Amino acid sequence: MPDRRAFVSLATDFGAAYTGICAGVVHRIAPAATVLVLTDEITPFDVREGAMLLRQALPYLPVGVHTGIVDPGVGTPRRPVAIETGRGDVLVGPDNGLLVPAAEALGGIARAHVLEESAYRLPEVSASFHGRDVFAPAAAHLATGVDVAALGAPVEPLPLDVPPPAARDGELAAPVLYTDRYGSLVLGAGPDDLAAAFGPLPHGTVLALTWSDPDGREHSARVPFVETFGSVAIGEPLVWVDSSGWLGLAVNQGSAAAAFRVAGTLTLRVAD
Repeated sequence: MPDRRAFVSLATDFGAAYTGICAGVVHRIAPAATVLVLTDEITPFDVREGAMLLRQALPYLPVGVHTGIVDPGVGTPRRPVAIETGRGDVLVGPDNGLLVPAAEALGGIARAHVLEESAYRLPEVSASFHGRDVFAPAAAHLATGVDVAALGAPVEPLPLDVPPPAARDGELAAPVLYTDRYGSLVLGAGPDDLAAAFGPLPHGTVLALTWSDPDGREHSARVPFVETFGSVAIGEPLVWVDSSGWLGLAVNQGSAAAAFRVAGTLTLRVAD
């Protein structure tokens, strides 16, 4: 197959050992492929976090077969899928929304098929390790030149379940997508949403934030909108646009997740 399909990446919430097993399965079936473990440290069961990581990372990787596995529904009727993108990549994983944001970032969904053909699975499929038995073999066979359509019937992938941001004149409500390694809260809104709510917003503008904690208590804080972490003192909070283009709430050299305990949605206004 073309060289562009000789690259396979793996991103999982499995940890090193189980992800290493998946990499080994790929190597056995497609020994000429380059196999990269992009990460094995996605927070367990956090489909949104995995989806955002894939969306951020895959445009910087070579065109190839990219396997994403965050699969709390493993063994249930949820479908395993392969999604071919406009850029030419194929994304392999569970049909739970995990792959769709990355596919959109790679030129959109060209076609998608269920992984149901037994020839492209391991001979025995467990109820709880489809990464090894279904996804890794499918990815490896795709890397050797198997066409996506050979894997199974065409399907329309399920979207990622994320509430949209709500931008009104003078107010932006943004869902928390996930908490990153540093405890920063990545929000489901970007600079366009910020502009829709506030118009041009210069760095240094102080924002009034309101939110509920997991116990339902209401909180508020005043936090500056700045360019980067070092724009505020160590231990101080900030709102910024992260490297993937999302808004985020962080604490310089600290954890916004611990400091703010935001549950669900964060509302931003320009402070008086």
